[in-house]
Amino acid sequence: MEQPRRITDSFPRRRRGPGRPPGRLKDRKDKNKDKDKAQLKVRECPRTPSQPPPDPALMEMLRRFDLSWEYGPCSGITRLQRWERAQELGLSPPGPIRDALLEHRDNPDVTYRWDGVGW
Repeated sequence: MEQPRRITDSFPRRRRGPGRPPGRLKDRKDKNKDKDKAQLKVRECPRTPSQPPPDPALMEMLRRFDLSWEYGPCSGITRLQRWERAQELGLSPPGPIRDALLEHRDNPDVTYRWDGVGW
């Protein structure tokens, strides 16, 4: 009776070289070089200025807009795109939402819906 085939049977087996323990692919020297390069890249990146957190009342208003299904789905688009789509479809989205989105256009906390836990 033939044994059942396993998925690993289709891959070639590799032999380990002498003196190399299993599971180690690089020397520690190479690892330190990678860390140094990563640190340099981080230091070279310009930091974006942190924006003040939006008003909690504004965020509550936007959360209610996000949760109301009468304006259509909101995945994959910004809140302003969703508002404009609802307006084009004649769904009468609230005007203060559009005003707030245009006022805080450069703040990603306001522009995009947050799908995190706690809402």
